[in-house]
Amino acid sequence: MKFTQTLTAVATAGVMALMMSTAASAVTLQMHNGADPGSLDPHKVSGDWENRIVGDYIEGLVTEDAKADAIPGQAESWDISEDGTVYTFHLRDGIKWTDGEPVTAEDFVFAFQRLMNPATASDYAYLQYPIKNAAKINSGEITDFSELGVKALDDKTVEITLEAPTPFFLQALTHYTAYPVPKHLVDEYGDAWTNMDHIVANGPYKITEWLPGSYVHSVKNDDYYDAANVQIDEVYYHVLEDQAAALNRYRAGEFDILTDFPADQYQWIQDNLPGQAHVEPFLGVYYYVLNQEKPPLNDPNIREALSISIMRDVIGPDILGTGELPAYGWVPEGTANYQGETYMPAWAKMPYEDRVAKAKGIMEAAGYTPDNPLTLQLRYNTNDNHQRIAVAIAAMWEPIGVKVELFNAETAVHYDALRAGDFQVGRAGWLLDYSDASNTLDLLKTGTMQGDTMNWGNNYGRYSNPEFDKLLAAASSEQDLTKRAGELHAAETLAMDQFAAIPIYWYVSKNIVSPKVTGFEDNAKDVHRTRWLTKSE
Repeated sequence: MKFTQTLTAVATAGVMALMMSTAASAVTLQMHNGADPGSLDPHKVSGDWENRIVGDYIEGLVTEDAKADAIPGQAESWDISEDGTVYTFHLRDGIKWTDGEPVTAEDFVFAFQRLMNPATASDYAYLQYPIKNAAKINSGEITDFSELGVKALDDKTVEITLEAPTPFFLQALTHYTAYPVPKHLVDEYGDAWTNMDHIVANGPYKITEWLPGSYVHSVKNDDYYDAANVQIDEVYYHVLEDQAAALNRYRAGEFDILTDFPADQYQWIQDNLPGQAHVEPFLGVYYYVLNQEKPPLNDPNIREALSISIMRDVIGPDILGTGELPAYGWVPEGTANYQGETYMPAWAKMPYEDRVAKAKGIMEAAGYTPDNPLTLQLRYNTNDNHQRIAVAIAAMWEPIGVKVELFNAETAVHYDALRAGDFQVGRAGWLLDYSDASNTLDLLKTGTMQGDTMNWGNNYGRYSNPEFDKLLAAASSEQDLTKRAGELHAAETLAMDQFAAIPIYWYVSKNIVSPKVTGFEDNAKDVHRTRWLTKSE
């Protein structure tokens, strides 16, 4: 794992001078990318900052267009069986890795088997559980990887068999967990295939340099099948978690795109950089997880008091200033295949003073008062906006008898702590990988045993309810979309009524895009592949 390192002013100036001189002879995109990638391996990454890099250099059977809709990628076409369980993908002619080796159907078969191999320990393997036997292989129940429902019919034909019809499967295949990996290199180098002296690409760009703590550098892949339409020659994905510093560098002309900005600067940006801020709703939830393996947060009453005492209505307009809408449920409104009313608990309609009074009563019954408070550590990854929210919520919890200790860490360290269960209350966020309610509800499923160890995946709080799991299992094989939506609604209601986690607000994307850049389209996934962008000097 590589952690963000702070560059000195001298080093930064030198790097920027080198980039500017390169830009004189090429169309160069300077992208603020946030955290340092923990990996460049599609089976090892876990964040949107890594997705921006990986999705530019590797392409799956399907990929995203500028609106983040699924379109043909390495497969030029596909057929779907009448019962919706068998997908047959036909690979394009001439596709190859940047070392000249052809991209074959076997690369995809090998990649899916590697993804499901418990030894790979991929955090997001479950996103491809619709594939036949995927869950059983990933849990170790089946040890013969050839039983996975992914077959190479020949070098150019991939057949994928599902457990049941899955309405979102093509969208799921746009996720990096469905990307191929070069079998010939993984066989030779193992996980070290992504080292700079081995790494290859099959997408629009190829990675040439990774300076941890500073940037990743990619250049156009001239062998890509659509290279003639790729307008940006090279991309620098800059590591910088200080949003204020990132905004200053954008204003100085060093960045072309910001992928986040300090919320308290939103009005200034609107006034001084008109038309450059892109603030749009998209499918994602900002939330706090509560460690339910340890008391007192294993008590749903304590979790209720913490949740109902948060004044969500003020966070978007007042604390952040960018208009995020309060979230009381787990599935964002507008999610596909989820017809019916959005979850809204009765307590959300109570006057806030009454909610605080109820929360105080719960805490007093448990022995906690402002004079004898419950002390909780609240962890968040280093970020100005996360800090503002944490400070505000700590103040909201103080009157009900909760004393909060704030603790921040770099993104990689923070999420390592969440996965290890080394926290009490932790900040997290989820952006839907595909528009389906199962994509967020799966975050609350009971973990799976891998050998002697329980793998909780991204269920950081360790919420576990057999009835919830049963509802999700039933929905996963239900072909009637109306009945399936009902089962998913029931699962959401059960988890939220037990305060499995604390949703706080629905995300809005917060990008700033230079007027020099065109082709940037706001979309519900906030995914913007570089191949669709152009830049004028």
